[in-house]
Amino acid sequence: MDLGECRWPDVESFRTRVAVLPLGSLEQHGHHLPLLTDTFNCSEIARRARLEVEDEAVFLPILWIAVSEHHSGFPGTMSVRSTVYAELLEDMVESLIRAGFRRILLLNAHGGNVIPDSVAIYDVQLRHADDAGLWLVLGSWWSIAAEQIAAIESLQQKEVSHACEQETSIMLRLRPDLVDLGRASGATIPYPSDFYVPDFSKPSRIDVPRRLDQLSATGAFGSPELASAEKGEAILAAASGEVAALIREIARWPQIRPAQAGANDSDAPRSAQP
Repeated sequence: MDLGECRWPDVESFRTRVAVLPLGSLEQHGHHLPLLTDTFNCSEIARRARLEVEDEAVFLPILWIAVSEHHSGFPGTMSVRSTVYAELLEDMVESLIRAGFRRILLLNAHGGNVIPDSVAIYDVQLRHADDAGLWLVLGSWWSIAAEQIAAIESLQQKEVSHACEQETSIMLRLRPDLVDLGRASGATIPYPSDFYVPDFSKPSRIDVPRRLDQLSATGAFGSPELASAEKGEAILAAASGEVAALIREIARWPQIRPAQAGANDSDAPRSAQP
């Protein structure tokens, strides 16, 4: 169900469902992919998941603005400050809470959103700490389905980076008319560090903020030239299937009640003896 297609008097009848807010971006994706790549990808994953979960969730329109300042060295990128973005998300989540939703999933498709996403739902959760039935969840599609995507044998790049084999494959499946594969070229950066991986070929063990034009001349990473529509379909199927599974699970999460201290009799205070 799409929330935007509903009438306000009807909301009460489905506010026990999981509310899903997809999060995209409008930013550079190399020489070969459109600026709305993250938004296209997340929209399709959400669409497929919606078909699977049927009456267990309600989906909001995707939010295409994002925290993309690290892409600002490339023209066309649109970005808002991380504090502005976090406040925007807080207000959107608070709106859903006021409407009666108590299970809310932020479905993310852009790496720059992760930190402000986390700040937003953390702050909202603290404001509603007495509401034991409130579940605020953040998940990026590549993390939710990391194991399933890594199992796709045809993929050379098992970790998603940016405008890479994975993202390019998805776009070849969704909008091949917007992909210029002949211009696909991504940076690979061998680097003498046990902790920092600047080309995102695997997760870094530390955070090292850099503007992407300091790392890649095209704005892309990895080997996008290896992409194919077949790989894209496999990624979309894996991601949407796991997102649907997550939604079904969230819909059934019980309340967590404060646990009692595990003190045994020997630890309990003794009453005074006469």
